[in-house]
Parts: sequence; structure tokens; C-alpha cells
Amino acid sequence: DKEVRAIFLRLFAQLFQGYRSCLQLIRIHAEPVIHFHKAAFLGQRGLIENDFLTKVLNGMAFAGFVSERGPPFRTCDLFDELVAFEVERIKAEEGNPPKMIKHVRELAEQLFKNENPNPHIAFQKVPRPTEGSHLRVHILPFPRINEGRVQELLQEGLARSQGAPPATRGDKKCVVPAGPPVGKFICS
Repeated sequence: DKEVRAIFLRLFAQLFQGYRSCLQLIRIHAEPVIHFHKAAFLGQRGLIENDFLTKVLNGMAFAGFVSERGPPFRTCDLFDELVAFEVERIKAEEGNPPKMIKHVRELAEQLFKNENPNPHIAFQKVPRPTEGSHLRVHILPFPRINEGRVQELLQEGLARSQGAPPATRGDKKCVVPAGPPVGKFICS
């Protein structure tokens, strides 16, 4: 699953390489509006007549991508790093499948680490009941809950949580790296 996602991550990094140089921040509105200059992007890459890329850029998904990833000051992620710093590596690996597979596996591992930051916490799956288990008579009824004990546990948890610092995710906003300009790439 992660390797397939890594392949698509590489594909979109190649497809949108240099997109940040075609973003325009329009400040005439109360909130700044981010506009993507499609003609400049396609023209600088020599892909004006490419129907696929034109349709991708005209789609709603790409409009959402621009509004989400357009701001120059936001939390950066793996895609931003790929677009800004790894485009040359991706280009160099085109003719070398073993290097490409190694990079895909590295990206897949990074995606896994991003989604599972605490590997020591394991979630055990509850097994499904066996066939016909609902017909067994010897199953004991669920025990009654002791309301006093529940209140004690709640009070203990509240006391612990009041003394502990709030748990927050460390998303630090930074300036998004622009990467190489679009004109540097000529696609076939």
C-alpha cells in the first residue's frame, strides 16, 4: 500500500515540478487569493498541447491542491521536499530501475513513519467470533458496571491530565521551499 502511494507521490512530484513558480498571490481581497498561472506553467514546460496535463490543471482536485498548498508559509511535508529537492534525483533514476525501486521503498518507509509515529504502540485486532458462537449457552452475561469505581477512575484521569502539559502535534509552519523554476525542466 505504501509503495503504491510512494509511486504516485513521485509521479505527482514530476508532474507538478516547479508549480510554485507559477503561483500568484492576489491581495486585493480581504483574504489573499492564490492563483495558478496555467498558461505559464504549460508554456515553460513546452506542454501547451498536452491534453492530459491541461485537464488535470483544469480539474477541481488541482484547484483544491493550489488552495491547500499555495500559501508560502505553512507546514511542509514529504511532497514539498520531493518537489523542491528531489526532482533531479527522480530524473536521474528514470533509466535505472533498481535505484528507482530503492527510492520508492525509502518514500514508502517515510510515509509509514509519518502515519505511525509511535511504532511501539501496537493495536491488537479483536478476532471474529467463531461460526455458531452465538448459539452457545455457556456464555456468561456481561457483568454490571460498578458506578463508584467508574467515578474513581474518571477522577484519577482528570487529576493526571490537569498536571500534564497539553498534547499537541509539533507542526511547525515554515517557508515552503520553491524548488527549481519551471523553465529548468523540459518534458517529453
